[in-house]
Amino acid sequence: MGQVLFIVWRESVEALLVVGILHAWLKNGGAAARRGLPYLWGGVGVGILAAIGLGAALLGFSELLSGDAQDYFQIVMVILAAFLIVQMVFWMRKHGRTLKRDMETSLSENMQQASWWGVFALAALAIAREGSETVIFLYGLGLAQQGETAGAMILAAVLGFALAFLTFYLLQLGGRIFSWRRFFQVTEIILLFLAAGLLLTGIERLMSLDIIPTLIDPVWDSSRLLDDTTKFGNLVSTLTGYRAQPALMSLLVYAAYWIGVLLFLKRARPKTKTI
Repeated sequence: MGQVLFIVWRESVEALLVVGILHAWLKNGGAAARRGLPYLWGGVGVGILAAIGLGAALLGFSELLSGDAQDYFQIVMVILAAFLIVQMVFWMRKHGRTLKRDMETSLSENMQQASWWGVFALAALAIAREGSETVIFLYGLGLAQQGETAGAMILAAVLGFALAFLTFYLLQLGGRIFSWRRFFQVTEIILLFLAAGLLLTGIERLMSLDIIPTLIDPVWDSSRLLDDTTKFGNLVSTLTGYRAQPALMSLLVYAAYWIGVLLFLKRARPKTKTI
């Protein structure tokens, strides 16, 4: 439940950031700029519908499959969720600090050309992107956390969305404690660990189907220190990729993941100090 809350919270804050920048610019840009507000909300609506449509399509397609085909589809979705989380962190690391400036430049060009369809497209794509990522993340988490009930996941999603509005309000106030820079620094670390956990879930499913070897299983047993079958241990396992009885293949994949992440993080340097 905590993982679902975190994902919805983080993705909702990103979506609110984009919509907030667009809304503030249009609302305070004079009568000409305010004509773009209906296009903004239209784009938000279309983006939400696109995310809902993706969620329905994923569930419907999964129900159509059976046996090994469903197992393979679920494995692909779990690994895809991990990949998208990492991609999102890299994208925000590289473009996050120039996001506001780039969007305002695009808005200014749209106003000069008397065309607000660019605002509509920008809002729709931003919401659809965050929403579709959230859907895939939650689907992957649902497969990794099969003990969670649908009601608990919905409650966590609602709480995460409510928390996102509160976080957005606090971040808008600014200050040293609550700042966009610190928010992204902390949450991107948590997201990278969460992606590692999802990746291991997919790898372990491949090992259970004998598609890839375990090599040595287990390498050690740390259940006495922290059992990953308990409620708390399972939470740590999902958030960090911790395994009490890891196979050697899992350890190799985990190490390769972090080496790859650290190498790419060096390339994803922010362009400027502006956000």
